[in-house]
Amino acid sequence: MHQQKRQPELVEGNLPVFVFPTELIFYADDQSTHKQVLTLYNPYEFALKFKVLCTTPNKYVVVDAAGAVKPQCCVDIVVRHRDVRSCHYGVIDKFRLQVSEQSQRKALGRKEVVATLLPSAKEQQKEEEDKRIKEHLTEGLFFEQSFQPGLITMAILRT
Repeated sequence: MHQQKRQPELVEGNLPVFVFPTELIFYADDQSTHKQVLTLYNPYEFALKFKVLCTTPNKYVVVDAAGAVKPQCCVDIVVRHRDVRSCHYGVIDKFRLQVSEQSQRKALGRKEVVATLLPSAKEQQKEEEDKRIKEHLTEGLFFEQSFQPGLITMAILRT
């Protein structure tokens, strides 16, 4: 009896989706950040079609918001922030990339990417530097605990 090799049935919504980056940060004072690229990877042996959805489509332009990715290839999706106003600072928007098999309608997988508009890259860098300094200061303290029946000792080690 001849056994046929069958491709496993793909369950709706369970296919891992590979997108980079997983977060978009736009800076109001840096126009070069107003246009960013998402890369969608297809590591599979079959073609995928994709669709990009957004929680606030009026704030963004997505070039080629739908399309196809050949097996073991990738596509770049350009995202432009088109409503850079202070009332949008700190608001977290989301993009959802849905993928399906080329010949199917049902979504096999999806991945969400968050997008945030911040007022200034310089301000953000200063906050990150302050955070790094604070982490560095606390990184240097390690506590060693040793247990002996009836006695607890603690030593402070500095790096």
